[in-house]
Amino acid sequence: MAALQHAKVSNERIASELPTGLVAVFVGGTSGVGEYTVKAFARYASKPRVYLVGRSQEAASRIVAECQRLNPGGYFEFIRADIGALKSVDDVSRQLCAKESAVNILFQSQGSMGLNALTPDGFPLPFGLVMHSRIRFMLNLLPLLQNAMSLRRVVSVGCATTEGGIDTTNITGKGLPLMKWRNQMASIHTLLLEEVARRAPTVSFVHDVPGVVKSGIARDAQGIGMTIALAISRLLGPLIETPPDECAEMHVFFATSAAFPPASGNAKGVSLNGPVAVSKGSTGDVGSGVYTIDNKGNSASHRVFDVLAKHRDNGTDKQVWDYVVADFKRITGSETAHGLR
Repeated sequence: MAALQHAKVSNERIASELPTGLVAVFVGGTSGVGEYTVKAFARYASKPRVYLVGRSQEAASRIVAECQRLNPGGYFEFIRADIGALKSVDDVSRQLCAKESAVNILFQSQGSMGLNALTPDGFPLPFGLVMHSRIRFMLNLLPLLQNAMSLRRVVSVGCATTEGGIDTTNITGKGLPLMKWRNQMASIHTLLLEEVARRAPTVSFVHDVPGVVKSGIARDAQGIGMTIALAISRLLGPLIETPPDECAEMHVFFATSAAFPPASGNAKGVSLNGPVAVSKGSTGDVGSGVYTIDNKGNSASHRVFDVLAKHRDNGTDKQVWDYVVADFKRITGSETAHGLR
């Protein structure tokens, strides 16, 4: 409860401490965590320019209308796209680059538990949405993020703080037990964020886990094991779920607070309040620019820092980066989209 209270205090200062007209891109913003967060952001920010990217026109029209009522001075636009396809990611990125010269917040929550489904490019759907779609968006939009005069932040909603071993012979995790798959995906995503951050040290990167939240992430789930896990989750829902309002407040905090600064530069966000301090980054060092945090904003454990350090020491971080970039080049011919300004 204390974390939520401190987050609200911080969020209430967004309009007075951050510039009018913040530009925010919410990928996967038409349901679940993305929807909750964009509506809360609309309540707090002063005349923001907000882009929602997703597939559902019906959901987006409703959300845009709600945001416009919450913030009549803001600008809210939906860009419809299948963000599981790298071509679509590049097309959306070009549209954003044509519309804006800078982006303050890139918030990504696209994901799926459809372990047996594939993206249009043929990647396992959960891996493709998180490792391919999200990293491609980040690389494409880095110039706009670096152009921002104030806040420069990427938030990627995943399974942070659960980082574990990585089977480099099976980087997509095909066939792994659910928990091992989750821990591998968490490690890979944090390591990929670290590589992106090395290219843009004035941008900060937050990898978080939202807890159990009502969303559409399980719509593509299949198999007996997944069915049992989802049934247990629904049964225990009232006891373990994070309420949408709390989820929204915490994620706006992750996207705007000075608790998660970049490795260098002065884009530090809303000033700290009360006992809130600058967070430890994924290296275990305070303020290192990449953060793996739980749904209350707590840093990962020393165990996680040690696991990630081993992945860096033995070159696994380079292997996973090379794996993903090789897919980019094979599918699109380049590491980033062509035609970006």
